[in-house]
Amino acid sequence: MASEAKESWKAHWKCFVACGIIVLSPFQYGIDFGLIGGLQAMRGFLQVYGHEAPDTPLGWNLDTVRQQLISSLMTLGAFISSGTAGLAATWVSRRQCLWIACVLCCVSNVLMMATENIGALYAGRFLIGLANGYFMTFSQLYIQESSPARYRGWFLTAFQFFTSFGTLIGTIIDWATAPRPDKSAYLIPLGIVYVIPVIMTVCLLFIPESPRWLILKGRQEDGIKALRWLRPKGADVESEAAEIKAAIDRERELGSNVSIMDMFTNVVDRRRTFLAVCAVTLQAASGSMFIIAYKAYFLGMSNIANPFGMSNILSAMGILAIIFNSLIVVRFGRRRVILMIGLALCGIFQLIIATVYHTHPGTTSTGVVLVAFTCIYMMSYNGMIATYAWLVAGEIPSQRLRSYTFGLAAAVGFFFAWLTTFTAPYFINPASLNWGPRYGFIWFPSCFIACAWVWIFLPETKGRTLEEIDEMFEARLPARKFRHHICVGHASGAQADKGALAEKRRASSENEKDASVQHAEVKA
Repeated sequence: MASEAKESWKAHWKCFVACGIIVLSPFQYGIDFGLIGGLQAMRGFLQVYGHEAPDTPLGWNLDTVRQQLISSLMTLGAFISSGTAGLAATWVSRRQCLWIACVLCCVSNVLMMATENIGALYAGRFLIGLANGYFMTFSQLYIQESSPARYRGWFLTAFQFFTSFGTLIGTIIDWATAPRPDKSAYLIPLGIVYVIPVIMTVCLLFIPESPRWLILKGRQEDGIKALRWLRPKGADVESEAAEIKAAIDRERELGSNVSIMDMFTNVVDRRRTFLAVCAVTLQAASGSMFIIAYKAYFLGMSNIANPFGMSNILSAMGILAIIFNSLIVVRFGRRRVILMIGLALCGIFQLIIATVYHTHPGTTSTGVVLVAFTCIYMMSYNGMIATYAWLVAGEIPSQRLRSYTFGLAAAVGFFFAWLTTFTAPYFINPASLNWGPRYGFIWFPSCFIACAWVWIFLPETKGRTLEEIDEMFEARLPARKFRHHICVGHASGAQADKGALAEKRRASSENEKDASVQHAEVKA
């Protein structure tokens, strides 16, 4: 009966609720990205922070440096906070780090709304970047560590879905307020930023901590309690906890104490660090960041009619791709194959967009081609690259170094996102190189280099528990052998640990009985 319950997703409803609360983190990140990208094309915002530019399609423009800093300071803050996530996780739990992110988010928004000073805007963008780094890193860690292996793909698909859905909501809000002639056009969208952190702050009180984090910190009984809350009634949570502890103990035997340098000095961990970092970097290699961050501005300067409306369409198409992906991710979601197809398609679409605009710039037919292929590009990126890049990077790190490795991977991902958003204005802004969509010529080869890396280096981890992935890396299997390898080693260690735990509990029970007998004798 218990085994049947485990097979039903309905029996895991508590785990779905917990992860549903956690995926509000990427939703908040997506809202921020969607809002800020649109603000830079709003007349009300440009009147405060920009300057008149009658010769541009929008009639207003931002200085290149201001445009760079407004978008890139957020990713710089995210780079710093995710890069130090491993250190924070040494003392602070996953939920507590998410609470810190909620507070930082609200403080940053006060700065951005309360003044028209450009320095305060920069400071607010940096602080919200620190919050977003924690949101994206610790929400991923919680999902990876709390969800069953068979549903991990679903939850990570939901993670990417809420990121894109948040972006869509942000662009819709921008579209609704953009016609306003004063600064309320951008203040209303900024006010929306408060909603999710407040909801999360309350909801996090009602879900347990990550069981793997608790067991890693030596709190075995608390870890079992967390698993009992997350798993179906009747599930053998003691066996699962024993298996987690056995994997952690085995890693500690190989690497003694946990040290941040183990990511680079230990041969196995160095390989896992390299793979996790490069997996997240695939997102930046696809060239998506400049479209996500500047899509309304990019479309407006490309002379596309109704750039805010077109931005909504782009975000909606990306969400449709994620919904379609969710139907295949658990059953057919081979990471390597889907990532390679997605990168190849994105490279081809970037080349087509750049070539068409270079040949016929500014025409109506070019605008149609631009919007059509950008929509297909966003579908390919959201459905095949973004979801699986985060998924793989979260699965690959070792148990004892997960916070450090995934934090570093997220930091490098945010660094390249920052690099893209910082340099993109030089290429697309009419005040600089004015390449516009020709920027795609740079990203075409980048996509195919990334595709080749996936083919050569990335192992297949579909359907594997985190403990099985540990075993395959410890065996130093080449990437091509991961898919068909049969794992057996992790079970014996778990059974031994479970036996030790059972023996400890029997001894404790016998001691309690002896004490009870002695108490009765004394009373007599």
